[in-house]
Amino acid sequence: MAEQITLKDPYREKRIYQMRVVVIGLFVVALLLVVVGRYFSLQITQHDNYKTQSDRNRVQLQAIPPKRGLIYDRNGLLLAENLPSYSLTIVKEQVGNLDETIAVLQQLMDISEDQIKTFKQLLERRRSYSPVPLKLNLSEEEIASISVNRYRLPGVDVDAQLARHYPQGALFAHALGYIGRISEEEQWDIDEINYSGTLQIGKIGLEKYYEEELHGIVGYQNVETNARGRVLRVLERDDPEPGIDIRLHMDAHTQEVAYKALAGRRGAVVAIDPKTGGIIAMVSTPSFDANLFVGGISNRDYSALRNSADLPLFNRALQGQYPPASTIKPIYGLAGLHYGVVTEQTEVRDRGWYTLPDDRTKRRYRDWTWRTKRSGHGKYVALEQSIVESCDTYYYDLSYKLGIDRIQDFLEPFGYGQKTGIDNTNERSGLLPSKEWKRRYKRLPWFPGETLSVGIGQGYLLATPLQLAVATATLANRGEHFTPRLVRYLGDQEISPPPLPPIKVDEQHWDAIIKAMKAVVHGTRGTANRINKGAKYRMAGKTGSAQVVGIAQDEDYDVNKAAKRDRDHGLFVGFAPVDNPKIAVAVIVENGEHGSWVSPIAREVFDAYLLDKNGEYNADDIDEKIDGPVSENKTQLALSE
Repeated sequence: MAEQITLKDPYREKRIYQMRVVVIGLFVVALLLVVVGRYFSLQITQHDNYKTQSDRNRVQLQAIPPKRGLIYDRNGLLLAENLPSYSLTIVKEQVGNLDETIAVLQQLMDISEDQIKTFKQLLERRRSYSPVPLKLNLSEEEIASISVNRYRLPGVDVDAQLARHYPQGALFAHALGYIGRISEEEQWDIDEINYSGTLQIGKIGLEKYYEEELHGIVGYQNVETNARGRVLRVLERDDPEPGIDIRLHMDAHTQEVAYKALAGRRGAVVAIDPKTGGIIAMVSTPSFDANLFVGGISNRDYSALRNSADLPLFNRALQGQYPPASTIKPIYGLAGLHYGVVTEQTEVRDRGWYTLPDDRTKRRYRDWTWRTKRSGHGKYVALEQSIVESCDTYYYDLSYKLGIDRIQDFLEPFGYGQKTGIDNTNERSGLLPSKEWKRRYKRLPWFPGETLSVGIGQGYLLATPLQLAVATATLANRGEHFTPRLVRYLGDQEISPPPLPPIKVDEQHWDAIIKAMKAVVHGTRGTANRINKGAKYRMAGKTGSAQVVGIAQDEDYDVNKAAKRDRDHGLFVGFAPVDNPKIAVAVIVENGEHGSWVSPIAREVFDAYLLDKNGEYNADDIDEKIDGPVSENKTQLALSE
C-alpha cells in the first residue's frame, strides 16, 4: 500500500502564528499596563508617602539640646559650668541585632549591666531614629576604639555634648545639688519634646529647684546622612535657647572659710543677710563631690556615700532637726517682756535646780551648771544675766509662767515649726510642739514638765540650722524679716521677695535682748567671750548645748565616759555688727559638747565676710567703730555653754 504523504497546511499554520502573536502582544500590553499602573501609583498616588520615606533615609530631624545655664556666686565666681563631653549612642533602627551590637561594645570597653538597663529603659520612650546614650563621659581611649571599629558597628556613634561640672567640688554640693541621667520615672514627668536630646536633669538642690530656668528650650536641625547614618551636611537649623544664668547671694570665700572651720566634723553653718534674707553661706559637713553624680555614679562610690555613718549625702543645714537648746533663750526673754510676764529687773532664785509649784514629787529640773558646780548662777538671776550666763533655772520659771500656748504663738512668727520657703529642695519643717500637736500625734495631754523642757530648747522642740539662722536674723533686724533666698539674679532679673509681716515688739524690749546677746560675746562672764579677742567690730550671740541622750534624775554625767556620738551637740547663733547687722550666723556641731567650743567657727565666718583682704574693717560702711581695745576681752569660764 502506498505510504500516505501529509501535506503542509499554510493556512492553519498562519492562524496559529497569528494567535500566538496576539497572545504575546496582549501579555506584553498587560505587563506594560502593570508597569504604568505601578509608576502611576509610585509617582502620583503614593508620591508623598514614598518621598517622606526616601527623605527619612537621607534627611533626619535631630534635636539640639540647649546649653544649661551657669551658676555664679555673688562676686561672679563660677560655681557650675559646662564642659565638652562625649557619649556612646545607638540608633536602634540602624542596628541589625541590638544585643549582638551591645556584646561587641562590651568587648571594646567597660559597660555595666546598670548602664545597659538604663539604656533599654530610655529606648521605650525615645523618638524614631533618635540616638539613645549607652555610656556617658567616654575616655579618649574609648573614643578611639569606637572609631577604629565603626565599620562593623552600624548605628553606633560618638556624640559630643556639654556636661555639667562643679569646679568647687564638695564645697557647694549641698547648696547647688547636682544633675544626673534622666530616670525612667522622670521620663514620664518631663516635657518629652523640650528634653529631646537632653540626657540629664537636676536631681536635688538649686539644680532641681530652678530646672526649668536652667534647662532652656530645645532646638532642631535637618541633616543629610549617608546609608550608615553619618551626617553629610546640615540642611536647616533652628538654634536652641540656652538656659538662664543664675547669680547667688552666696559668697564663695565665706563658704570656704565656714567649710574649713568645721574641719570635716558633722555639722552645719548657715549665714544670712538680715536686710535681704539672702543666704551668704550654707555648709553641711561632711560633704561629697557632686561631679560623681553627673555621668552616673558607680555602685562602689554610691555605696560608700550611702553607707557612711557620717551621712555625707544628708544636708544638715536644711534637713537636720536638732533641739535649739539655749540659743532660743533670747526669744523667750523677748516673749517674757512682750507679754509682761517679767521685766528686765525681775529676779529668779537659782539654787542650781527648779521645781514646779505644787509638784508633790518635788522633781528637780537641773541647771546645766550641775555638771561642774551645784550652786547655780548665784542667789538671784535677772534677765540679762540669764542670757549672758545661760541660766536654765530662769527659763524653767519663765516658760512655766508663759505656758506652752503663748510660747507657740510667739515662736511661730520667728519661723519655728514651719518650712522657711527657701529656694532649695528637701527642706524640713522642724517641730514646734503644742497641746493640739501632742493630742493629735501622741494621743496624750500636755504636761507642765514638758513646758519646762521646751523652755530650755529641749524636749519636743526641734529646728533646722536654717531656721536658727532665720530666727537670729529676725532678732538682729528687730522683727523685720524675709523669706531666705539663695538666688539673687535670674539672668538680669533680680529676685526680691517681699518682706514677711513684721514682729511687733516694743523697741526697748529689743534693746534689752540685743544688749544681753552682745554681753554674751563681749562680757566678762559671757559664754562666748572667747571669740571677742582682737575683734574690730561688735558681735552679739548665744551659745547652746543640746542634750543627745537622756540622763536620769540622780545620775551623774561624765562626758569623758560618754560615747562620742552620745555627747551634747554644740550650737551658736549670732550676728554682727551689733548696731548695723550685715550677717547672722547659726552653727551646729554634732557632739561638739559646748556652744562656747563651736563659737570660734562663727567668728571665722564673721571675719571672712566683714573684713577685707588685709583684715581691715570698714567702719564707715558698717556705721560702727570700736575705739581702742575692748576692756572686757577676757575669758573666765573654763567650761560653759
